[in-house]
Amino acid sequence: MFDKMTPNQRLIVAILLSISFFAAYTAIFPPEQPETTKSIEQVQKQENSTLAKSDKPLDASVGHEVVPSQSISADATTLLKVSNAKFVLKMDTLGRIISKELLQDKYNDKDDKHAQLIPEAGPKPLFIRFADVSLNDEAAKTPYTVDISEVNLDEKPSQKVTLTQKLSLLTVTKEITFYADGHYDAAISLSEDKKYFVYLGQRPQITEQMMTVSGAMVYTDNELITIVEDGSADGRKTFSGVELISAFDQYSATIMYGFTKDTTIVIDRDTKSNPVAYFEATQNIKFGGYVGQKEYKTLHSINPVLTNAIEYGWFTFASKPLFQLLSWLYGIFGNWGWSIIALTLIIRVILYPLTHKGMMSMQKMKELSPHIKTLQAKYKGDPQRLNAAMMDMYKKHGANPLGGCLPMVLQIPVFFAIYRVLLNAVELQGAEWMLWVDDLSRMDSTLILPILMGASMYYQQRMTPSNFTDPIQEKVFKYLPVIFTFFFITFPAGLVLYWFVNNMFSIAQQFIVNQQFKNAKDSEIAAHKHAEKKND
Repeated sequence: MFDKMTPNQRLIVAILLSISFFAAYTAIFPPEQPETTKSIEQVQKQENSTLAKSDKPLDASVGHEVVPSQSISADATTLLKVSNAKFVLKMDTLGRIISKELLQDKYNDKDDKHAQLIPEAGPKPLFIRFADVSLNDEAAKTPYTVDISEVNLDEKPSQKVTLTQKLSLLTVTKEITFYADGHYDAAISLSEDKKYFVYLGQRPQITEQMMTVSGAMVYTDNELITIVEDGSADGRKTFSGVELISAFDQYSATIMYGFTKDTTIVIDRDTKSNPVAYFEATQNIKFGGYVGQKEYKTLHSINPVLTNAIEYGWFTFASKPLFQLLSWLYGIFGNWGWSIIALTLIIRVILYPLTHKGMMSMQKMKELSPHIKTLQAKYKGDPQRLNAAMMDMYKKHGANPLGGCLPMVLQIPVFFAIYRVLLNAVELQGAEWMLWVDDLSRMDSTLILPILMGASMYYQQRMTPSNFTDPIQEKVFKYLPVIFTFFFITFPAGLVLYWFVNNMFSIAQQFIVNQQFKNAKDSEIAAHKHAEKKND
C-alpha cells in the first residue's frame, strides 16, 4: 500500500503520525466557583435537592447540583482535624471529608500553593444520601458529634475516631481509623435498616492535564478497568464484584476499596456530564479509603490492589512493567533523572536489532536513490511501469522500501508505553536532576532540555540517510526538529530528558551503522578492483 503512495501522500501520513504522538496536548483549567453566604443547612439541602427525589439512585437525566462548599464557614463546620507532617484532613459536621491539604511543597499546584485534594464543589467523600426524602432532609440539618476533635498522626500513626448523628428515628455511626500514610478504614452502622448511599467524592483538580485522562475508574475482580472521563458521563452505569473505585486526575486520586462482592457501585453524571461515583450501603458496612497521590509504593503498602488505580491507558500491559523497571533502577541510582537515562539505554539495547535493521535498509535505499530518479525520468507519466521497474530494482539489490519504517512502527508501543509512564509517575514531582532541573514533572523553565532535544533531533536527521525525491517533502522534514522543539517546551522535563537521551543513543547507533556500511562498501570496492586486476 505505502509503495503506491506519492511522496506527498507519504509526507501527510508521516506528519499525521508525528502530530498524533507528540503534539496532542490539552490543558484543562478548572472553572472558578461563585461565592455565596448560605448556611450549612441551606447549602446541604440544595446539594441534596436532586439526590433525594426518589427511593432509587440518582436518575442520570437529573444530574447533581454543583454547590460550592466554600460557602460554608470552615470555623463553623469543621468537626474534626486530622494532621501530620505531610497533610491536614478535615471533616465537617455532616460527616464528610471536606478538605485534605498536602503540606509538601513538591506537590504544590500550578499557583505554587499547597495542593488541595478535595474540590470545592460537588459531593464529598463519605457523604451519605438517604433514599427516604424526609429522612434525608432531617440529616441535612442535623450535625454529627465526635469523640475526638483533633488527631495528630505524628504522635500516633493510627487513631480511631467515632462520629455520631442522632436523628429522630435513627442513629448513624461512623467509626473511622486514620493512618499516617493517608488511608483510612471506615465502618458505618445504622440503628435501623434504611436504604442509603455513600459517595466517593469528586476527583482532585490540581494538575493541568497533558495527554492524560481524568475522571472516575472502576476496577472489578475480573481485572477489568472501566474509566468514565470528565465530560463523557452519559448515563447511569452499575457494577458488581468491584475491587476499587477511584476519582482521579493526573497524579492524585480519591479511592474507596474493600467492598463485598455484592456491593452495587454506581457511576452517575453531574450537570457538566462529569462522573459521580457512589455505592449502595447496608445497615452495617466496612470498607477502606484513600485520598492522596498515586504513588506506587504507598498504594502497594496499603493494599496491592490499589496500584491498579494508576492509569496508563491502552498501554498498561507494557507501562506497568516499565515502571517497575524504572523503580528498580531508582533503587540503584537514587535519582529519577539518571534512572530515566538508564531505562532509555536498556530499551535501546533491547530494540537494537530492530533499529539496526531499519538503519541498514535506509542506507540501501539511499544508495538506490539516483537509480530511482533515473527510472522516474524514464517512465514519467506511466506510474504502473515505474512501480514495476522500482520493485524489480528493490528485489535485485535486496532493498525494502518499508524496511526503514517497519522497525519504527514495531517500536511505537514501547515508546508510547514509556511516554505514558513518565506522564503519570507522581514520583517525578519534585525530583531533581543536574543543576537546573528541580522538578522532572514540570516543564524545564530554562528551556535547556527542549533545545538540546531539538538540536539532537536535527543532528540525527543530518546523519540519517534520506532518499527524498520531492523537494517539498525534504523541506518539511527539515523543519520537524523546530516543530518538535516548540511542542516539547511545555512537556514535563522527565519526558523531554527521555527523548533527548533516546536521540543521543540513536545518533551513536547511526554513527556505528554508517561506519559499518562504509566499511562494507570499501571492502566491496576493494574486492571488485582486486578481481579486475586479477583478470587483467
